[in-house]
Amino acid sequence: MDFAYDAKTEELRTTLLRFMDEFVYPAEPVAEQQLHDAEDPWARPPVLEELKAEARRQGLWNLFLPDPEHGGGLTNLQYAPLAEITGRSPHLAPEALNCAAPDTGNMEVLAMFGTEQQKKQWLAPLLDGEIRSAFCMTEPDVASSDATNIATRIERDGDEYVVNGRKWWSSGAMNPNCAIFIVMGKTNPDAERHQQQAMILVPRDTPGVHVKRGMHVFGYTDASHGGHAEIVFDNVRVPADNLIAGEGEGFAIAQARLGPGRIHHCMRLIGIAERALELMCRRAIGRVAFGRPIARQGVVQEWIAESRVRIEQARLLVLKTAWLMDTVGNKGAHTEIQAIKIGTPIMAEWVLDKAIQAHGAGGVSQDFPLAELWAAARTLRLADGPDEVHRMSLAKRELKRYL
Repeated sequence: MDFAYDAKTEELRTTLLRFMDEFVYPAEPVAEQQLHDAEDPWARPPVLEELKAEARRQGLWNLFLPDPEHGGGLTNLQYAPLAEITGRSPHLAPEALNCAAPDTGNMEVLAMFGTEQQKKQWLAPLLDGEIRSAFCMTEPDVASSDATNIATRIERDGDEYVVNGRKWWSSGAMNPNCAIFIVMGKTNPDAERHQQQAMILVPRDTPGVHVKRGMHVFGYTDASHGGHAEIVFDNVRVPADNLIAGEGEGFAIAQARLGPGRIHHCMRLIGIAERALELMCRRAIGRVAFGRPIARQGVVQEWIAESRVRIEQARLLVLKTAWLMDTVGNKGAHTEIQAIKIGTPIMAEWVLDKAIQAHGAGGVSQDFPLAELWAAARTLRLADGPDEVHRMSLAKRELKRYL
């Protein structure tokens, strides 16, 4: 693979870096104050709409979607360095570019599997940033790391499907602009294990949908991901046309959705780690302890050097994975997707931990972004499949060559 960015990527990087400097970073304290003053803890700051308008004006919109009919038309390799840049301000930049989870995955599902009517009704307003969406897969009563455990029922009744079940960690559902849920459940529990599930579109205002509460992440609302909700679906009726693809297709759709989602998270984690390293270096130079800047302490220098090594290693593996997804497809890049999903959150968590340590008490306070960024990185060791499941699957693939 060629390690140089092509001309299109370089042009977009230049534009995006300038956008971050001129608009996003100055908006961070504004957004923080607006959220502090808001009555709804899951509200999005008004300044975000200004950022979205400016991003659209500069052509920094829907970059994540490789389909040129709907999105930026970029390859995964072209998008990777751009997503990394947005990761430096993960609570504002991805959404400002309409490249924030869970909408990215939901838009990919609709673009790949949706009917023309589903695209017109839901994909178009999502692409325009007019509404937000939620993804309802995880359940509190089963180990959802095994997706075939999911117990929510989606049963056909004439021209409708009836949805019954309880979800939690439904990403995006607490966002005030969330209008549509993609819900995964079982249509046929007696079918082959991976053909029991389906996905269906459920408008938020459908009778029987009860959003019970928002879930906190290490005490944070995680509102930049739309907030995560516990939801009860009680005899929820939707038209049969709301089913995505078909009965028994849910597991395959989930796999198609989670592959790009996993690499997008890892791309942004590189940016998070880079910002943490930058903050650590600035803090180390500016803080004096025992008569000299802590940057001259050997242990701090070791943290800085090791952080650079770990970031570079992770970035190269993420770029290789993106390149493989472009050249041989998601299935051909399965090993690398699992490897980055295991390694990148751990890397970012480690760098953030050392940055927090260098900041002392300030590192765990609201005066710096490090504590909230650490919570996000730690959470990604569970989201989109826990480390242990990816390690088990990756080990099986390695062992298969010798059996």
